[in-house]
Amino acid sequence: MFQSLTDKISDAFKKFRNKGKLTESDVKEGMREIKLALLEADVNFKVVKAFISKVSERAVGTEVLESLMPAQQIVKIVNEELCAIMGEKHEKLQIAPKPPTVVMMCGLQGAGKTTHAAKLAGLMKKQGKSSLLVACDVYRPAAIKQLHVVGEQVGVKVYSNESIKDPVKIAKEGVSLAEREGIDVVFIDTAGRLHVDEVLMKELEDIKAEVNPSEILLVIDAMLGQDAVNVAEHFNSLLDVTGVILTKLDGDTRGGAALSVRYITGKPIKYVGTGEKLDNIEPFHPERMASRILGMGDVLSLIEKAQESFDEKKAMELEKKLRSQTFTLTDYLDQFGQLKNMGNLDQLVGMLPGMKTGAMKDVKVDEKQLAQQEAIILSMTPEERENPDILNSARKKRIAAGSGTSVEQVNRLLKQFDQVKQLMKQFTGGGKKKFGKKFPFGF
Repeated sequence: MFQSLTDKISDAFKKFRNKGKLTESDVKEGMREIKLALLEADVNFKVVKAFISKVSERAVGTEVLESLMPAQQIVKIVNEELCAIMGEKHEKLQIAPKPPTVVMMCGLQGAGKTTHAAKLAGLMKKQGKSSLLVACDVYRPAAIKQLHVVGEQVGVKVYSNESIKDPVKIAKEGVSLAEREGIDVVFIDTAGRLHVDEVLMKELEDIKAEVNPSEILLVIDAMLGQDAVNVAEHFNSLLDVTGVILTKLDGDTRGGAALSVRYITGKPIKYVGTGEKLDNIEPFHPERMASRILGMGDVLSLIEKAQESFDEKKAMELEKKLRSQTFTLTDYLDQFGQLKNMGNLDQLVGMLPGMKTGAMKDVKVDEKQLAQQEAIILSMTPEERENPDILNSARKKRIAAGSGTSVEQVNRLLKQFDQVKQLMKQFTGGGKKKFGKKFPFGF
């Protein structure tokens, strides 16, 4: 995400870094390049104007011109002003004092309301809260079925009533069901349109009046760019939305919507969708997003992903095995699972300071290859996994046939396993030094 914008801003910063002292004309030239970068990223012109004005005002002051490291001061100012435009801090979902908390999802057709209702319900489940998805889209073919499918995938109950064609009544019945069953959060999946129209807005206003939601979340496709801001203005003017979910942010190399929506509407971006899978959703942290845009990484989010993905008990067991040199192919297989749980490797690399998303495109972990390696290990007997030294030619042929691979692929896996064991031996100092508990992966 934001790769194009990141590259252009980085180029502008290079001009500052080449100078020991900055003049006012140096700052203006750099700001002109940043302004062009933002406009090309489809950031709203009002936002660009306000941002450049604020940064320029601070950049030509004494904190930069008289600084010993003016280039770093400008980066600091740009970072702070990006945070300010996007909202400065993460704003959580507002939970009602008395359950259920009613969350109304709205937006244009195709923005991802149904999927992201399920994603949010999945997040609530991780936090120990029960959820109910309510199917109020009675117009789109298969919309109700889609909600049932994604609801089942995240393990959340879905309420629908296909005998009723009134979305307002369905929403009311869904909330009543949640009250009776003591459900914590209700997500109302409303109908979308291809464009904002009076019929859509009237229906949404009626649902709002009937169920009195704690949150009205506007779901916007980040790839709309400038149009995303127009959509947000329309919905906010009539519904007074409480927050925004930006979807398809993983495919948005420009970043215009993320940098514009909060400033124009005054409403916070609460979550972002970063992929098609039902766990590809993240809380929106303006300071972390600003850091990513400036190519400074997002280490906090990376740490959170690691903490969510690896089992601490398993990590401690792994440490013991590594110290005693009893790391087996079964353990190796387990590490594959934990790595895959963290998500797309290329996105993870983009969270590292100084690394670009796309930097790993040529050495990306191939999920197909991981699946083949899993199949190879699972085709072994427990004894072979514990002691791969017994794998002779006949055994390898059997394993290759059982996993749908070749003997060459089996040998390649065994070679990689040996390399990992050697690497782990270095980390553990041959069993004498304590292995770091926070290192979750064996490669």
